[in-house]
Amino acid sequence: MWTEKTSADTAYTATSSSVIFAPETYAKPRFYDIVKRIFGIVLSAVALICLAPLFLILAICIKCDSKGPAIFVQTRVGKNGKNFSMYKFRTMCVDAEKQLAEIAALNERDGPAFKVTDDPRVTRVGKFIRATCLDELPQLINILKGDMCIVGPRPPLPNEVELYTPYQRQRLHIKPGLTCYWQVTKHDRTTFDEWVEMDLKYIRERSFWTDIKLIFKSFYVVLHRKGDY
Repeated sequence: MWTEKTSADTAYTATSSSVIFAPETYAKPRFYDIVKRIFGIVLSAVALICLAPLFLILAICIKCDSKGPAIFVQTRVGKNGKNFSMYKFRTMCVDAEKQLAEIAALNERDGPAFKVTDDPRVTRVGKFIRATCLDELPQLINILKGDMCIVGPRPPLPNEVELYTPYQRQRLHIKPGLTCYWQVTKHDRTTFDEWVEMDLKYIRERSFWTDIKLIFKSFYVVLHRKGDY
């Protein structure tokens, strides 16, 4: 976990130019968390039922395009550093993680995150469903299970979290989400520090109205194919 002071008199610790806040500093009324959880259960359940035909079509396309399972299960880090299994439609070849070391030098991201624009591991179908964010749809199951919320910081990989500074670990104060500020504004010039700042901005300012705005912006991103670049 991260290091921080938790007394009422000292809500943060200054480290260089960053400020590390205690978890209670980011706390919201219990009513907000309850309603957000109910909303997540209802919306994810309805979406899973309505999108079942699309799930089947995507699964068939993925299976026809390359060998391997249609659903990719990966360990991610959730609230307070707790690991969970996150679901996605598979967009890469089955041995993609084994090939990571071979293309590590191509990383276009700063910080602990990894990103390659023309990742050679991505399949033909994978390129399309990434561009439309359809690969993220199975995470509705994670929302239904309670691992994630509809809106919140994107869940990082364990090896990325190991490289986090105490300041960056603050993005783990709440449950991760399917969409967030970064998800609706991301582009290839966004630095990891800017990504963290957007997540902390959401954690500080999250509200019903903020969540609704981000959900609608997410629909815009999907409809205009501004997903993964």
